[in-house]
Amino acid sequence: MEGWLDSNKGYRYQTKIKPMEDKLETIFKLQRNLEKMMRLDRYPKDVEGKISALCTAIVHEAIELQRTTNWKWWKRPITFDQAAAREELIDIWHFVIQTSLELNMTPDDILNEYQKKNKVNQERQKNGY
Repeated sequence: MEGWLDSNKGYRYQTKIKPMEDKLETIFKLQRNLEKMMRLDRYPKDVEGKISALCTAIVHEAIELQRTTNWKWWKRPITFDQAAAREELIDIWHFVIQTSLELNMTPDDILNEYQKKNKVNQERQKNGY
C-alpha cells in the first residue's frame, strides 16, 4: 500500500489491486488491516456486544451524514457539501464492513444475502408493498 499527502483531503492511500481481485475483497482487506492497528481494549469481547456497538456507530455516522443535508426546514439552507457527505458515507461503510467481519461474512456472503433480499424487495414492489 502506498500513501501520499493530498492537500485537499489529508493523507490518502493507494492500494495496488491485483487484476482479478474483487473491489469488495480489497475493502475487506483494508478493514482487516485497520482493525489490527486499532486499540480494542474498550471494544466488547462477545459478538453480540460488538454488533451492538457497531450498530450504534452506524446510527451516529448516519446522523452525521444527515447533518450534511438541509433537512431542517426551519433553517436557512446552506450549500450541500457533497465531499463531506461522501466522507460520512465512507465512515458508515467502515462500520458496516467491520460488522460483516464480526459476523464472519465474506464478500461472497454479502452478494448472496443481497441478492436474496433484493429479490424479496422486488416482489414486494410488484405486489404494492
